[in-house]
Amino acid sequence: MSHPAFKTACQEQLLPGDTLQEKWEFAQAAGYDAIELRAKGDFHFAGRLPELRRALADGVVMPTVCVEMLHFFGAFDAELRRDAIEQMKSQLTVIAELGGLGAQTPASYGMFSRRLPPFEPPRGEAEEREILLAGLTELGEHAAREGVQLFLEPLNRYEDHMVNRLEQAADLIRECGLDSVRIGIDSYHMNIEEADPAGAILAHAPYIGHAQVSDSNRFQPGAGHLDWPAWLNALHAAGFDGYLAAECRLTGDPVAAVRSVPGFLKRAAG
Repeated sequence: MSHPAFKTACQEQLLPGDTLQEKWEFAQAAGYDAIELRAKGDFHFAGRLPELRRALADGVVMPTVCVEMLHFFGAFDAELRRDAIEQMKSQLTVIAELGGLGAQTPASYGMFSRRLPPFEPPRGEAEEREILLAGLTELGEHAAREGVQLFLEPLNRYEDHMVNRLEQAADLIRECGLDSVRIGIDSYHMNIEEADPAGAILAHAPYIGHAQVSDSNRFQPGAGHLDWPAWLNALHAAGFDGYLAAECRLTGDPVAAVRSVPGFLKRAAG
C-alpha cells in the first residue's frame, strides 16, 4: 500500500497479461490493491460481463471503471449526449454488479478548447451549465439507485473547455445536490490547471471520490516533476480513503515502469 490510508490500482491496459486474472497476478506481485477497468462505447463494457464475472469469481478486485469513449455527456450534439448518458448508465450498472465503487468520466474530451482557434465555443456558458447539470443529475440519480458513484473528472484546458479545475466540478456537484456525484481528480490535469494542487485538494476534500495518478508529463509517477509528497499528504489530510489509480503513459521499460508505481507512491507519501 502506498500509504496507511491509500490503496493503489492500475488501469488494465497498462498491466502485462492476456486475461484479467493474469493481470491481477502481476498487479498483486507489484504491490497494487486493485485493477481499474476501462469502458469503451457501444455498450462494450456490458458485453464484457461474462469475462468480468469470471474475474470477480477468481478474486480480481475491480473497484472502478474509467470511460474510454469518443463522446461524452457534455457533447454539443443532443444525440451524442443522450448516447453518452445511456453508455454511462450501463457502465455504472456493470461496476455496481461487480461490487465496485463507481465510474469516472469527464464532461467532454477533445471536443473544444478555448486555448485554440476559434477560441469561442458554439454555445454559451449558461447553456453549457444547464446541459452539464442535467447530465450529472440523471447520471447521479442512476448511480444512487445502483449504490455507486459517478466521478466527474476535470481535464486540462486543451482537452476540455468546461470543467478544468476542482472548484468548477465542486460547484456543479453542489448545485446537483447528489452525494452519488463526486470529483474524480487526476494529478496530471491538476498540475496544469491548479495554482496550488495540494491546496485545491484540501479546499474541496468533501467532494473528492476518486483519484488517478500520473506525473507532470503524463508518464508514470516518478518520471516527471510533480510534487508528490505535497499532493499525497494533502489527500491524506483530506481523509481520502479511496484508490490511487495509475492512468498514465509509460517511459522506459514498460513492465518495470508499471511495477515501480506502488513503491514510488509509498516512498513519496512518507
